Amino acid sequence: MKNYKDVDEYLADFDGDTLKKLVAIRRTIKEIVPRDTTEKISYGIPTYYYNGNLVHFSGYKTHIGFYPGSAPIEEFKDKLSDFETSKGTIRFSLKKPIPFDLIREITKTCVERNQAKKKD
Repeated sequence: MKNYKDVDEYLADFDGDTLKKLVAIRRTIKEIVPRDTTEKISYGIPTYYYNGNLVHFSGYKTHIGFYPGSAPIEEFKDKLSDFETSKGTIRFSLKKPIPFDLIREITKTCVERNQAKKKD
């Protein structure tokens, strides 16, 4: 695994349509998360941290991985039926449009979950 210093360096390893989609996912996540959310590399991939991990994403040859954790996968299972999922992971095929509205909705849920943790 390559050690990236930040998300910009991570994204620099991609090009073409994959890069465009990754940049758009990054922008979508940043629209939702609170201003004091930390953007960093964790587990070798872009990660958003606000009172704990919120979401992660990563690029691959045939898909983009989006990692909100297992609870959102269960909560949104009806909306995720068109996508390959596993515990904590959603795979978006590079051959299909990225569901940005769904990414927003899931990210918002993750923010709300972590805000509730902060109050405990």
